[in-house]
Amino acid sequence: MLKKNIVLTVLSMSFFMFQMAAQKSGGGLAKGKYTALVNPFIGTAPLLDTKIIGYTPPADMRVWAGLVFPGSSVPNAMVQLSPMTKYRSGAGYEYEDTSILGFTHTNKGHWNLCHIPLLPVSEEASFPYKSSFSHDQEKASPAYYEVYLKDYEVQVKLTSTLRCGIHEYTFKNNKGRKVLFDLGKANNRVDDWQIKQENVTAVSGFQRTGGEKIYFYATLSSPIEKLDTKDLAKSNGYSLVHIKDGDTKPVTVKIALSFVSVENAAENLKVEVGNKNFSTIFENGSNEWESLLSKIQVKGGNEQQNVMFYSMLYRSFLWPALRSDANGQFIDEAGKVRKETYDYYTLPSLWDDYRNKLVLLSIFSPDVTADIISSMINEGEIKGFMPTFFHGDHAASFIAGSYMRGIRNYDVKKAYELLLNNAYKEGGIRPHIAKYIEKGYVPEQDIINPNVETKANAGVTKTLEYAYDDYALSLLAKELKDTEHYNDLFKRAKNYANVFDKSSTFMRGRLADGTYITPFNPEFPYYEYMYREANAWNVSFYVPHDMKGLVQLFGGAKPFEAKLDELFTKPWNPNYIAWNISGFIGQYCHGNQPAHEAPFSYYFINKPEKSQARIDEILETMYGIGPEKLAMSGMDDAGEMSSWYVFGALGLYPLSPADPEYIVTVPIFKEVVWTTPEGKKVTMKNSNGKRNLKAIKVNGSKIDGYFIPHGLFKNGGEIEVVTK
Repeated sequence: MLKKNIVLTVLSMSFFMFQMAAQKSGGGLAKGKYTALVNPFIGTAPLLDTKIIGYTPPADMRVWAGLVFPGSSVPNAMVQLSPMTKYRSGAGYEYEDTSILGFTHTNKGHWNLCHIPLLPVSEEASFPYKSSFSHDQEKASPAYYEVYLKDYEVQVKLTSTLRCGIHEYTFKNNKGRKVLFDLGKANNRVDDWQIKQENVTAVSGFQRTGGEKIYFYATLSSPIEKLDTKDLAKSNGYSLVHIKDGDTKPVTVKIALSFVSVENAAENLKVEVGNKNFSTIFENGSNEWESLLSKIQVKGGNEQQNVMFYSMLYRSFLWPALRSDANGQFIDEAGKVRKETYDYYTLPSLWDDYRNKLVLLSIFSPDVTADIISSMINEGEIKGFMPTFFHGDHAASFIAGSYMRGIRNYDVKKAYELLLNNAYKEGGIRPHIAKYIEKGYVPEQDIINPNVETKANAGVTKTLEYAYDDYALSLLAKELKDTEHYNDLFKRAKNYANVFDKSSTFMRGRLADGTYITPFNPEFPYYEYMYREANAWNVSFYVPHDMKGLVQLFGGAKPFEAKLDELFTKPWNPNYIAWNISGFIGQYCHGNQPAHEAPFSYYFINKPEKSQARIDEILETMYGIGPEKLAMSGMDDAGEMSSWYVFGALGLYPLSPADPEYIVTVPIFKEVVWTTPEGKKVTMKNSNGKRNLKAIKVNGSKIDGYFIPHGLFKNGGEIEVVTK
């Protein structure tokens, strides 16, 4: 018995030490085993290592890396409550900054949002309002953020619900306390704003940016003495809520948002917060994260791997964001107030996250996934085309992949009709679609002396992406028994070959007359000329639906392998500087998405060990880096970079996200246990901990090939990775 108690004590102390290590690296008041391993500051620090960046940035350039927020949120929430250190700076928070300007209530990490800034200020405070702070007095964990504002001597604690933020301000000096509503500021340009006092403890108003109004209703735990508004030409205006003297308790601000009305915001506050105190709200949020994070349990990783894994898993579930209120109402794309049977969400960042993040969401949260698709259909019916994000038509992949994984509680016929509009009709989501259909590729403009920022057709990237989107939509056509469109789309899925130049063995731009673009430099990065945010090296292995066909285009296994080897070893030219790409291994850029499938390409010449070496290198060198281990090699892009880490660490990757299958790699953990929403267990083991894949066993039987079906997530099962 004594021996057993000693073992339990050692195990308890080990976990305590591990939890404390996670807390030291950025954790707040995490309630659970898994939330304690999340460090929300990972991704907030600047990327400074020029070897990883690939070039020496100009003195005034902050490389696009991380751009995440450390504040409070629950999964896929409307409210994401986080500190602002610099407006128009990605997520608004840069780790190297020394002053906090406010705490805003929406976020994404993409130079927009960051609405309704609040800041507690002391009696002596004057315009412009800001306070210095120290990372030593700053904490964060899922659903929690805390910091001490040195200049105003205020301890700030933040937590949140789906639609509400809770601020707790402890003033050292309880005389002359004020709360700044800095409504002239947001990450977008503020067009208009308003605030008024509702009663002795409440204010309400709105902020309008880009034609969109965000309403708020806020209550204070102490009586309001007066509301002092400074318009200052409106765009720089603000309002100070003066709090009556006479009490010494912390000031609690409870604030709710709505994209519909002040009345809905007030109802959101009543429904989600009511009389609940700060601790209760935080505990509820922390428990929600613990429930989600614990759906994947890992064993056998080191401390850094565990912290990184759960931090990246957490980061994968912050976007898309909820936009409907507690009563179900939302504003549609036509500006009409609607109420449907589903929750309404923002459009996913499809160009980035269709590759992996939305697949992860579909596995963890099928109901949320279905509501997101319903929201997209809603927008599509108004516009006549299924919406996309930024580039490509990857709603096709997202919806087809979700349908193939069994998520079907939405109007699939409407979704399919809109996706066909995308694929066939000019003037919609796919620019140059008529030329693409006519020629089998998107022609490029003939531009003399193009540079990094040249804007053109991005013809190569469009051709490759349209070909994949055609393939994805063909899967849905087949499921819906539309043989005519299936045959045509499946044929079009081969269009990737039409931009493959056999003389250079690169995907290369072509003019309308069919000739290839000259001069041609495969190393030069373009924003939108031939390639989208890439060079020829980074797109030339993107054929996730037909990798065997791609190998044959290169001339077979040996030349394909040689070209892949060169991708990862040919040095990046340090004279080629582009703000949005960084994180190089040779020509391979992990800091942006276009080549994220490339490390898995060796599988298709039966060299999985070479893929594994690159995957391991990326996991080790591109995440949690820099002096504080808080930098990332590229912009997280609403969770895409984080989700790549999650899948890479787990040993499964959705190479073709429209297909209900996953390529098996070697997990960094000895054992991984997934629990599906239906309660099924999927166990993955690498018992001997070695890194070279020898064989794959599913439920005890060796399989041919390297892919496992999504059916394992429906029925449960065991995957054993045999390594050497």
